[in-house]
Amino acid sequence: MHAPLRPTGRQPARSPGIGLSLRLALRDLRAGLRGFGVFIACLALGVMTIAAVASASRGLTEGLAREGRRILGGDASFSLIQREANPQELAFLSARGTVSAIATLRAMANAGEKGSALVEIKAVDGSYPSIGTLETTPHEALSGLLAARDGHYGAVADPVLFGRLGLKPGDIVTVGTARIQLRAELVAEPDKIAAGVGFGPRLLISQEALRATGLIQPGSLVRWTYRLGLPATAATDADLKRLIADSGTRQPDAGWEIRSRDNAAPSFQRNLERFTQFLTLVGLTALLVGGVGVANAVRRFVAAKKLDFATMKAVGATGGRVVAIHLAEVMLVAAIGTAIGLVLGAAAPFGLGALLQSILPVPFEPTLAPAELAIAALYGLLTALVFAILPLGRAHDVPVSALFRDQVEPDPRRPRAIYLAICLLALAGLVGVALGFAYDRRIALIYIGAMLGVFVLLRGVSVGLMALARRLPRPRRPALRMALANSHRPGALTPSLVLSVGLGVSLLTALSFIDVSLTRQLTGALPDKAPGFFFLDIPSRDSARFDAFLAQERPDAAVERVPMMRGRILRVNEARAEDIKASEQSAWVLDGDRGITYAATVPQGSRITAGEWWPADYKGEPLVSFDAQNAEGIGLKIGDRLTVNVLGRSITARVANLRTIDWRSFGINFVMVFSPNTFAGAPHTDLATVTASPNGAGSTDAVLMRRLATEFPAVTAVRVKDALEAVNTIVQQLAMAIRGASGLAIAASLLVLGGALAAGQRARLYDAMILKTLGATRRFILSSYALEYAAIGFVAALFGVIAGTATGWGVVTKVMRIEFVSDPTGALLAATAAIGLTVLFGLVGTLRILSKAPASHLRNL
Repeated sequence: MHAPLRPTGRQPARSPGIGLSLRLALRDLRAGLRGFGVFIACLALGVMTIAAVASASRGLTEGLAREGRRILGGDASFSLIQREANPQELAFLSARGTVSAIATLRAMANAGEKGSALVEIKAVDGSYPSIGTLETTPHEALSGLLAARDGHYGAVADPVLFGRLGLKPGDIVTVGTARIQLRAELVAEPDKIAAGVGFGPRLLISQEALRATGLIQPGSLVRWTYRLGLPATAATDADLKRLIADSGTRQPDAGWEIRSRDNAAPSFQRNLERFTQFLTLVGLTALLVGGVGVANAVRRFVAAKKLDFATMKAVGATGGRVVAIHLAEVMLVAAIGTAIGLVLGAAAPFGLGALLQSILPVPFEPTLAPAELAIAALYGLLTALVFAILPLGRAHDVPVSALFRDQVEPDPRRPRAIYLAICLLALAGLVGVALGFAYDRRIALIYIGAMLGVFVLLRGVSVGLMALARRLPRPRRPALRMALANSHRPGALTPSLVLSVGLGVSLLTALSFIDVSLTRQLTGALPDKAPGFFFLDIPSRDSARFDAFLAQERPDAAVERVPMMRGRILRVNEARAEDIKASEQSAWVLDGDRGITYAATVPQGSRITAGEWWPADYKGEPLVSFDAQNAEGIGLKIGDRLTVNVLGRSITARVANLRTIDWRSFGINFVMVFSPNTFAGAPHTDLATVTASPNGAGSTDAVLMRRLATEFPAVTAVRVKDALEAVNTIVQQLAMAIRGASGLAIAASLLVLGGALAAGQRARLYDAMILKTLGATRRFILSSYALEYAAIGFVAALFGVIAGTATGWGVVTKVMRIEFVSDPTGALLAATAAIGLTVLFGLVGTLRILSKAPASHLRNL
């Protein structure tokens, strides 16, 4: 037999690839995930927040899109303020589908001696609801509940109205000049969200009843909405877009506000997107704060594995191979934490489905959102890579001598440039994801810049603190001297503690100032001379009689009365309002109709900042004065032309001046004030305020409202305190949600703090055992560590208070544009708690160590 042929040349050695690194990483993970608890918890917490918010938002958005026709009451709606559609406009709509109409307005419901209350009237036609179901108690046909019986029209009312006035079904209230019988309680209306937030309970009546009230007068603030249902043969999205385009071409002067089934509740949609972005940024904050915990855990992992690294190098492994193996291990652990966060985040909307369904005014069906979950996973993995690569990169150059010198002289070298480049690329990816999926990229960019700035500043604080400690004279007391030395020695906990404590205190301080300022703005915003009442829809023909009535009821009160109309901005110069890219703070001015007035003199509470006011007897071209802040937001300047639709007429006026407005005075003021000649002879109603003197005489609020309902049934009274309470309720609910969401970031800060201290526990264990062997008492060791933790915690908390105060001030004054309240109570509590927790967490592990004999620990070090 012949021997098998053998190759005569040496085959090139096959370089082990990623597979080998992954196999070794998996083999190392068989020992368990000990030491990675904080790592996994931090990632899971942040990813869970982002995934849960994104999934819930997707469920709400899909619910809005799916139920758009029901919410809107048709395929499209056309709204007019202060007037009904004329025959030509009705003919245009009727030729394209089935038309139904509703009218909405605010009015007073007078129950005689039981009092009166502001109500939100919805007057419907016989086809309501054309889509969806109206639920009432008792359940009867709506036509029967609203029909006229025994001289009274019927109504369905919100249970709040029954409770507020102490009424029951069958009782009668007076609205305007009509007597209305409350026949049922309103349980649910299918199109509630389309009407937005109201200040009073709903009162559902027929349009015949509305006309009987006498509330429809020239200039009355009645909104007429015409819902259009397209025929099945012309109901595609293309047909809908063609209809909306035709309405602008065929009826250019209608001035109506148009919504489609794809945009049934634009205000709610915008608020949902903004709140989603806020909560996503909160989740990203939790991730970034948790990133410090990731870095701490990886540093602890590297410290524990240093001998393994040196051993692998001693048997021929390259530095790159060592890093690759352990980076694979760390990223596998990151994948576990991310997976846990994804599972919890995806399940959260299903778990909260019933709760959200009961409190949200829109349909909510939890759904799995693969794209949003993928983005959340990307956030988690990129965050892990950003914070893990540099600590791992130091392992590249761990020398074999570390087998013998690790505890004597820790290796001080920095990671190589390649690992810094990887970190920067991962950071750029994280920033790109945050910006790419942000609702408002400007806010996201400001947030990212602020977070990076805080990280850099905190790093600078820790470096400065260590440099200062190194240069301070040595105290005489041994415990102080040891605490000072520990704060700047190699491997000191100072950088980790400053980051974790500083971030946590910054967040808590900023939230505290925002909360206090917002609460003070709502609960303490009433100035000393704020009006007590606003009176709407005062017929201009009755203005003198109304003034006499107020003079009798409140003889010492100051009364201010101005004409009021509603108008919708159509164009700025030649640009259509819908094409103008306004700032987020000013977009509302172009969205729908706005209150307007005319005046011969500058209104109280306003100050001219640019241009000049017109003469009292001005007779030239129409002029307008505009709020300076909102003019800047929409790009309006002196001399520009503004076209506004009022009562179906398009009026173009030149911007004559800009003025700042003190909205906090609660006086009468408008974004737009026109020269008097602009609306000469136009029908309108008046708006009035009554500001009582501190010791003024007159009737009580209840008596005033009761007499007003009798003397002026068409006039609507809004008590300022009641309106503020309604707004306050909404904002407080929002504030609760913000605090709850921000608690996740605070929980991440606590995890990071515990992880930072755990990361340095091995070195502290070594020190404590050596000191105990040399005769140091437990009291000495604990006091030196307590002083060290307290000093570092104090400096970090001080920086956190300063940074948080600056952040809170910026958010309050620049974003919310309200007065900043400098109440330091919350900040001081946050700082005190942070210092206490730092000392407590730091000593807990040491106490456990000191309770045992040194020998058992020294054998394992």
